[in-house]
Amino acid sequence: MTDKQHNISRRTVLAGLGTVGVAAAGAGLGTTALFNDREGFIGNSLTAGSLDLKLDYKATYLGGAGRLDDIVAMGYPDAEDLGEGRYLLDQAPSPADMQTWEDLVTGEGFAFCSEEADEFLVNGDDIPVFTLSDIKPGDCGEVTISFHICDNPAWLDLSGSVYANNENGQTEPELSAEGEDTTGMGELADLIEVCVWYDEDCDNVYEPGGEGESGELEVALVSDVSGSMSGPKIDALRTAAQDFVDNLAGTDEAAAISFSGGATLDQELTTVYQDVKDAIAAYTAGGSTNMTAGISLANQELMTGSNASAGASKVMIVLTDGVVNSPTNAEQAATDAKNDGIRIFTIALGGDADEAFLENDIASNPGDAFIAPDPADLDTIYEEIAVLVLEGEKEIICGTMAEVFAELAEGIPLDGDRTSEERDPYAAVTTQCIGFEWCLPAEVGNEVQTDSVMFDLVVDAEQSRHNPMGDMGDNNSTGGNNTTV
Repeated sequence: MTDKQHNISRRTVLAGLGTVGVAAAGAGLGTTALFNDREGFIGNSLTAGSLDLKLDYKATYLGGAGRLDDIVAMGYPDAEDLGEGRYLLDQAPSPADMQTWEDLVTGEGFAFCSEEADEFLVNGDDIPVFTLSDIKPGDCGEVTISFHICDNPAWLDLSGSVYANNENGQTEPELSAEGEDTTGMGELADLIEVCVWYDEDCDNVYEPGGEGESGELEVALVSDVSGSMSGPKIDALRTAAQDFVDNLAGTDEAAAISFSGGATLDQELTTVYQDVKDAIAAYTAGGSTNMTAGISLANQELMTGSNASAGASKVMIVLTDGVVNSPTNAEQAATDAKNDGIRIFTIALGGDADEAFLENDIASNPGDAFIAPDPADLDTIYEEIAVLVLEGEKEIICGTMAEVFAELAEGIPLDGDRTSEERDPYAAVTTQCIGFEWCLPAEVGNEVQTDSVMFDLVVDAEQSRHNPMGDMGDNNSTGGNNTTV
């Protein structure tokens, strides 16, 4: 081999190494360039859900005039004199400086399902609402309990027990009607009268009997279809108002009236409910908010319409999502309608509606004014109004305290939809008020002197999914009350 054959320069070697590198890179490129695909489900996780029940309440006491200092001394520092011998004992959220309790529990502005709300609500802490030490025959007490279910739909049961019914320091005049000595077991639980009901408007007052209970019922659905109602609002209105019509009995008459820049009689009073529903289904949004025209037209239809009956109960349901064009004229139109015997319910939809104006100047009374913070709330609101209009507030159980708590010891199922025949669970993020009232009749006399009774009142919640019958197992509950003479 000659020298020339072995004369390989550094440049030649580097060039050769470069060629090897390019070839290797080419081999790699050829491998990754083959057709390929990749699909997958990445980052999977399973987390158990939750069911949280929170309670708020408003407790009042009818204990006679001029007793505010006594009631404060019993342990109610925030007690208020409501007049006519009635006192606000306590409420949660408390104190309600900016809004009435009814506004808080039915409206927006308070996040009941937030952690911050736990400071004000009953959630994990058992508390008493009645600790009264000097009740007399003729006294009454009432607590309205508002449920807030967070996270998931649930069945609710109401339960309780009387765990003390004591005679205590019997006084000499304490004799039964037969003149017998009554030492031993106290008589208070057998003589206190108790009633529990679905308080649909959360106003602390039991209102049995619907508007049409004693005869014909005529209802005018008066709906705001102004421009601000576009989108989810008018969609929710169509659905909820039509569902309301479905709840009417065969003899009840309904009319559909809409208002924006003016008012339109979309369907006169009729028992052909599909015609009313078709009129509502055709609603579109546009224009201003002339509520005066809507109320006046509804008044005319209810009082002098071709199908109006002189002896029928008259109801108007007015919904709006904004400030009306002329509040003064709308108030006068509402006053005229109420003077004609028409009961007016109002629904304030969303944050722009003038809630105070609707409650104080348009609705027949504050309990007939409802607040729907979101369009999704309209279904529940119209159901509650349907219950009030068609049936009145439903009794859950009434009797003596001993009788009522004998039933509560077994648990009483609560119904999430009182407009249907079947028992229904409560929807997630919902509110329902239950009224509980006790009264010691004035005629009981000396028989109950110094007697005391202590009782618990408990709400149990259990998930409804995969649990169609609502059979209670381990429950999330809260309660604890006592009353002492």
